[in-house]
Amino acid sequence: MKSFSLGRTLAVFIKEFQQMLRDRLTFAMAFGVPVLQLILFGYAINTDPKGLPTAIVSADNSVLTRSIVVAMQNTGYFHITHDVASEREAEALIELGEVQFMVSIPVDFSRRLVRGERPAILVAADATDPSASGNAIAALGQLTTQALTSDLKGPLQGLNSTPAPFEIRVHRRYNPEGLSRYNIVPGLIGTILTMTLVMLTGIAMTRERERGTMENLLATPVRPFEVMIGKIFPYIVIGYIQLLVILSAAALLFEVPMQGSFLLLFGMIGVFMLANLAVGFTFSTLAKNQLQAMQMTFFFFLPSLLLSGFMFPFRGMPEWAQWIGEALPLTHFLRIVRGIMLKGNDATRVMHELWPMLLFLFAAGVVALKRYKQTLD
Repeated sequence: MKSFSLGRTLAVFIKEFQQMLRDRLTFAMAFGVPVLQLILFGYAINTDPKGLPTAIVSADNSVLTRSIVVAMQNTGYFHITHDVASEREAEALIELGEVQFMVSIPVDFSRRLVRGERPAILVAADATDPSASGNAIAALGQLTTQALTSDLKGPLQGLNSTPAPFEIRVHRRYNPEGLSRYNIVPGLIGTILTMTLVMLTGIAMTRERERGTMENLLATPVRPFEVMIGKIFPYIVIGYIQLLVILSAAALLFEVPMQGSFLLLFGMIGVFMLANLAVGFTFSTLAKNQLQAMQMTFFFFLPSLLLSGFMFPFRGMPEWAQWIGEALPLTHFLRIVRGIMLKGNDATRVMHELWPMLLFLFAAGVVALKRYKQTLD
């Protein structure tokens, strides 16, 4: 038995290090993924979102109501973006996802408050994501005793006592119990499909090259677009099977409601799957082997998971992170699937989230077709 040789070990080390340097993609991933995680977790992730868009319906424009509105804004959680005339308009904004809250002040609020009748202000919250609205709702508990402290003086001094001169009634829309599974389970449809479909398609072309069957494929009269469609559609079938499994578990195990149309959801998910499959096909044309294709898949999946609003509130992220998130198909699909399942949105309510996915599909498809080569290197 030969003794241990430091020289031979060093030679193997140098050989392996040189080989690693030649694989530039793997070397870049080794440094790129930690940097990406540091940036996303350090700067983009925020579990306590502030400045949440709020629609106000105020039928009593008095000094007291203005003080309450200012106090809400001073909490940092509420940002008045819409001043509408009716609760119906505000409800429509919540359904579209344009606002997180609706504040409704009745017409006789000030008169009843002065009389000591403890009038109520209605605050309706979009509770499809409980983590996005939970802290803001908790901040409302202090407003009833502090918002009018400087206004209730002189003859009104007696109203600064217990109980508070008014109350705030919070209605959690679409998820009144604040159950996290109502938010997570529909989101899992998008995240599972993103991970599996991009990965499976990503290794499709690289597998052909590694097995040596690419020559046979290139010898046929099949056009690049036909190859792309033929490679993608089997995975669409797999995607719909996954959808049925997740929806069955959502209904039977987690009791997640389905308020909207199954057919509409099936149509929207078809576009979403095509967008992800086009990304996977693009990766397969860029990667030299299946390992590189899987590495690219992870590099795409990580930002999709963290910046789409699945794990962390989307509105809690800085503006630059929201711009990146808006470019990802998972962000728009999560809004669509939660809107259909929890809010009962129809086609007109989700179409504004469809065109970004179609644009992404077109861009990814064009890149994939241009990268596809009909001759081997």
